[in-house]
Amino acid sequence: MSKNKTTITAEPGKQEVFITREFDAPRELVFRAHTDPNLYVQWLGPRGYEMILETFEPVSGGKYRYIHKDQDGNAYGFHGTFHTVTEDLMIQTFEFEGLPEPGHVALDTMRLETLPNNRTRITIQSIFQSVEDRDGMVQSGMETGVNEGYERLDALFEALQQ
Repeated sequence: MSKNKTTITAEPGKQEVFITREFDAPRELVFRAHTDPNLYVQWLGPRGYEMILETFEPVSGGKYRYIHKDQDGNAYGFHGTFHTVTEDLMIQTFEFEGLPEPGHVALDTMRLETLPNNRTRITIQSIFQSVEDRDGMVQSGMETGVNEGYERLDALFEALQQ
């Protein structure tokens, strides 16, 4: 279990979610974990799911699509477009394909901040099209996926820095 805690803030009545997390890894490595497909598939999402990366172009104007498959064979698709990708800022759209109808798109802004002692803070702001969309995402188990993914990322950083 990581000593780093993920903070997820979803104020009632607002269309946004904030996610904040610190990592025991330098900013360059945290950025690489978000842009290197070989690393990305090792940590993103909840434990026990296979990740299939269909499209992954982590550059400004690039696209992505991935599928998480659970142990029963259920598949959950996600896709979006990278609008801005720099060493300390990533802006992208995010759409979960499992909702009853398409078009529930969030705009995610992730900032990477260098901290003392080779540490990095991630701050993500996800803005949804409506409070209902935001609440639906929060109720879908997003918190479990985020927490487990970041715990997996901690383990990956530990292994890479050995």
